Amino acid sequence: NQVLEMFDHAYSNYMEHAYPADELMPLTCRGRVRGQEPSRGDVDDALGKFSLTLIDTLDTLVVLNKTKEFEEAVKKVIKDVNLDNDIVVSVFETNIRVLGGLLGGHSVAIMLKEKGEYMQWYDGELLHMAKELGYKLLPAFNTTSGLPYPRVNLKFGVRHPEARTGTETDTCTACAGTLILEFAALSRFTGTSIFEEYARKALDFIWEKRQRSSNLVGVTINIHTGDWVRKDSGVGAGIDSYYEYLLKAYVLLGDDSFLERFNTHYDAIMRYISQPPLLLDVHIHKPMLNARTWMDSLLAFFPGLQVLKGDIRPAIETHEMLYQVIKKHNFLPEAFTTDFRVHWAQHPLRPEFAESTYFLYKATGDPYYLEVGKTLIENLNKYARVPCGFAAMKDVRTGSHEDRMDSFFLAEMFKYLYLLFADKEDMIFDIEDYIFTTEAHLLPLWLSTANQTISKKNTTTEYTELDDSNFDWTCPNTQILFPNDPMFAQSIREPLKNVVDKSCPRGISRAEESLGSGPKPPLRARDFMASNPEHLEILKKMGVSLIHLKDGRVQLVQHAVQAASSLDAEDGLRFMQEMIELSSQQQKEQQLPPRAVQIVSHPFFGRVVLTAGPAQFGMDLSKHKAGTRGFVATIKPYNGCSEITNPEAVKEKIALMQRGQCMFAEKARNIQKAGAIGGIVIDDNEGSSSDTAPLFQMAGDGKNTDDITIPMLFLFNKEGNIILDAIREYEAVEVLLSDKAKDRDLEMENIDQKLSENDSYKQNSEEATSASQDVGVVSEEPEEGENSDVTDSDSLSPANAVSDSVSISNQDSYIPGTDEASAPEPACTQGDNQPQEQKTETESNSKVNWDNKVQPMESILADWNEDIEAFEMMEKDEL
Repeated sequence: NQVLEMFDHAYSNYMEHAYPADELMPLTCRGRVRGQEPSRGDVDDALGKFSLTLIDTLDTLVVLNKTKEFEEAVKKVIKDVNLDNDIVVSVFETNIRVLGGLLGGHSVAIMLKEKGEYMQWYDGELLHMAKELGYKLLPAFNTTSGLPYPRVNLKFGVRHPEARTGTETDTCTACAGTLILEFAALSRFTGTSIFEEYARKALDFIWEKRQRSSNLVGVTINIHTGDWVRKDSGVGAGIDSYYEYLLKAYVLLGDDSFLERFNTHYDAIMRYISQPPLLLDVHIHKPMLNARTWMDSLLAFFPGLQVLKGDIRPAIETHEMLYQVIKKHNFLPEAFTTDFRVHWAQHPLRPEFAESTYFLYKATGDPYYLEVGKTLIENLNKYARVPCGFAAMKDVRTGSHEDRMDSFFLAEMFKYLYLLFADKEDMIFDIEDYIFTTEAHLLPLWLSTANQTISKKNTTTEYTELDDSNFDWTCPNTQILFPNDPMFAQSIREPLKNVVDKSCPRGISRAEESLGSGPKPPLRARDFMASNPEHLEILKKMGVSLIHLKDGRVQLVQHAVQAASSLDAEDGLRFMQEMIELSSQQQKEQQLPPRAVQIVSHPFFGRVVLTAGPAQFGMDLSKHKAGTRGFVATIKPYNGCSEITNPEAVKEKIALMQRGQCMFAEKARNIQKAGAIGGIVIDDNEGSSSDTAPLFQMAGDGKNTDDITIPMLFLFNKEGNIILDAIREYEAVEVLLSDKAKDRDLEMENIDQKLSENDSYKQNSEEATSASQDVGVVSEEPEEGENSDVTDSDSLSPANAVSDSVSISNQDSYIPGTDEASAPEPACTQGDNQPQEQKTETESNSKVNWDNKVQPMESILADWNEDIEAFEMMEKDEL
């Protein structure tokens, strides 16, 4: 019942505030329409102006026994949705969400029609739409390899002059290898074989291009030549659903070749990538060498796939490790390190962990997994629920929100949570008659015998027989795979109970493990000195060149073809990977983490959390866990640059002021003198947002700031306007300034709900919350001798604009900010419940020169551009 109520809250708000838009923006209570909101890059490729969330949710309505709502939703889709839009969309996302959603809706529609009560009018309209969409995706397959282009224009295809796509050369393995279920189902439903043929050809090509010695595949591949572009391999982002679809294609279509391929890959995964309970990426040509020291959240699907494969023990182990991470951070961060610190702090309400929880409960019957499910439900309600739906987490450390609710949240999360707790009598059909796609859409198993237009000839070549009895079982059999003992799963989980909080595992590389005292790398990143001629000679041998930049830094670029030998090229690649990790670690040590401004008064009660920039002076909120709580008041003058003229309004309150015209420290002193208990500085740059600008720290004024004892935080313009709008509507607005969001005031919220059931604040800001991976520093001291009549002496000095530092480049990309001198080993702290990134050092041993002088604008812009390019490349390369 709780899952149903949560679904109703999310679905009804989408239909009320967003439909027919593709997605709901739950913080601002409106629909996300592509082109009308600031671009989010590749994320927006899922949006095609085709009411994405409604189509993605169709079969979820039937699973949750909402047949009347389903019937209404199908009529809306048939009547309102247009698939002939002049818009460029992701082939992968459109396939799994829209084509899969239409096929899943059709599957349950014909099932309901056969039962005789609902959908009696239905005549295959969703299938006709699916076929239309299938034909619109086919132009993407017009390549010599058969691998599809990553994007297609729904109206003009790929190579049409007005298509605005078709120039791409690379695609991810999952993007090309996650088509067979939907395309084969479309062929089987319609009798049109071309869809299944194209999907099979793409899978065949990937299989032929696997690395033959390791039987692994890379993350990205050239769609024209078949060369691997990114040669790291794992089970997370970029590859995940390729493996999933090989096994599920065998289940759905009955073709042995798919099972043989999956088994071959699975053997390689368990041999090289699986390091229980971790799953770490490796290099496909040198699989004993780890490619990175962190994991992304998408691998949380893998325990569920292992259950389907029948390998229960490692599924239990990995799932338990992931659950411990969730208990530490409330949600699974987008990426986390091998010692379970946050690597990327976002969490867009992904359903993969819930999926694995459901499958493990089905396999073991262990009630422990029901408790896991309850934890997921509690955390969603406690931390992600907002008046207009559920908001993604921008930063799991602070609890700040992002104005997005992806369609997969309704399509998958509630489906798996409902099935986890549902009894057989709660279902109106037998779920065992269907297989789940990667988007949790339902395809009937009877398709395996329908319209078999494809020859079942085994096209798998060079298949190696593997001595593994588990391969005889494609679905788990509890009587065979492990004793029928309720304590069995617990005995596997027990050693992992404290793996996150009370252990500090050291990641031993595969190379160290296998070679023992073998040859050591010629140069380690931590030892590198740019002024050492011997080191420069070693770099040259490894194909790494060094470029001196104008700002005093040096940039490293590796070209493997320039290395003295293939072994030297591998050493160079390892050196670059180490340098990137070292650079990232140093940047984190130079930064203060973001803070949180939480609106705790009626009608918010802590549900709205804004990401705030910290100050290098005043109260350190990380050392005052309770934070500072009080009502807000606008000061006069609003810039806070002179004595406050309304001290009676400010006393014992948190002062709101505008950025500009004087030092931050001067503003703090003025409001502290007026009796304020804290201060919030709001950016005067109209439209600025932490979604689009790097968050920064407020620097002092070059003098001793020990006299400032109140906390000071900085909000960008859009986040600040949320508080100002709340004041205009509710007058008395209370906030909490803290290092991270605190639990909501549930008691007051319950009282408020009894007084006014439907009173919810409709926020008017375009972007409500954000967290930043990138903290810069604002310095407000005028340059010595500078004219004193400058109107605004605020200036931004990015934290990674550091002299005498090294920036890293692999294939012409770079990561700025590594010192030339030896860097310390990453620290690992035992028994600490806070992420490592939240720890800061106040000693002055950092090499960052916090120069309080104003930088020239040209230098500032150059630094910004470098930062933007670097982080765009990191996003593109890593997730």
